[in-house]
Amino acid sequence: MLQNTGKLGGCTIFITGASRGIGKAIALKAARDGANVVIAAKTADPHPKLPGTIYTAAAEIEAAGGKALPCIVDVRDEKQINEAVEQAVEKFGGIDILVNNASAINLTGTLETPMKKVDLMLGINLRGTYLTSKLCIPHLLKSKNPHILNLSPPINLNPIWFKNHTAYTMAKYGMSMCVLGMAEEFKGSIAVNALWPKTAIQTAAMDMLGGSGIGKQCRKVEIMADAAYAILKKPTSFTGQFVIDEDILKKEGIKEFDVYAVEPGHPLLPDFFLDQQPEDLAKQMEEHGATPAFKSGKADSAATGPISDMFNIIRGILSPDIVKTTGAVYRFDLSGEHAGVWYIDLKNDAGSAGSGDPPAKADVVMTLDSADFIKMFGGRLKPTMAFMSGKLKIKGDMGLAIKLEKMMAMMKSKL
Repeated sequence: MLQNTGKLGGCTIFITGASRGIGKAIALKAARDGANVVIAAKTADPHPKLPGTIYTAAAEIEAAGGKALPCIVDVRDEKQINEAVEQAVEKFGGIDILVNNASAINLTGTLETPMKKVDLMLGINLRGTYLTSKLCIPHLLKSKNPHILNLSPPINLNPIWFKNHTAYTMAKYGMSMCVLGMAEEFKGSIAVNALWPKTAIQTAAMDMLGGSGIGKQCRKVEIMADAAYAILKKPTSFTGQFVIDEDILKKEGIKEFDVYAVEPGHPLLPDFFLDQQPEDLAKQMEEHGATPAFKSGKADSAATGPISDMFNIIRGILSPDIVKTTGAVYRFDLSGEHAGVWYIDLKNDAGSAGSGDPPAKADVVMTLDSADFIKMFGGRLKPTMAFMSGKLKIKGDMGLAIKLEKMMAMMKSKL
């Protein structure tokens, strides 16, 4: 692992999303040099599923040898960022480094991504990065060796990185475009760079996306912390770079990378945006025991094939009339060749349909083989017959299940 040199001692580092994961790892690395760390994150109270708060992170930073300032910050809120910046300057005398780590991810397709999620990703990833940078820059300009580091990928315009999750890619590339623009704008004054992992990193987000078995295919957050440290100790002439963690550590003389692996010797999963197609990533994950959510339909509409095609037709026939006469939300737990979770909302607004959990609580949950689902919506198998034959399990109101037959009749005319 990369040894600390003391070069960040006395520096004040403002890190968004530093209460856990990569952000906290970078904070701890800097703390071992004796740095001052501003923990700008939302989690003030313990989360039922996610570890750590700004206060527990602060305690770890101080134990590692640094000084900490925990600040409750939602990077979408200009007032909260402003107050955190002012507190940092008042307590530590300035800001030397900004790490834009806070990020939101939702790997769903265009039709399945609610605008609330789009706004969240653009608000945190793009706007939050731009806004936090804007408010920190006046103070960075007073520093002897100021840096902005965004946790974002090199911009890769291969359509494969857009087609399955356009909103997320746009939001993440927005962070990268901040690097392009600000590095040129503040050339000679502030170093502005991006850092991205070569392989998957074990974090709460990766556990959510990868499912069981994903951890052993990942590296630890410490590799990103070491790579960030390698960048932040460089002069401001090192700017406008899109750095990959493994690449910069090799240049630092690191030859042994098994120390960063969750399970040394196990095959590693490449990260997104580095010219490994999502389909190949999913295959690698499944070969080593993980269930990728972005393929299975738990969090993504990336699935292609007859079920996806069927839902394209379903979305095309949705209408206020069907919603009015049906008044129910359906969830489909499909097994077999095209396994996954899908939903049809015939209760709210003008209706919606897609992969993953429904946006509202399901009134009816149907469990069946994907092949029988295709037959049902193709008009070749009625729900009542499927239920009586044991091919369909229904949890909820059987009457609401029968109401779907009207939609199925319309589907038949479209096929």
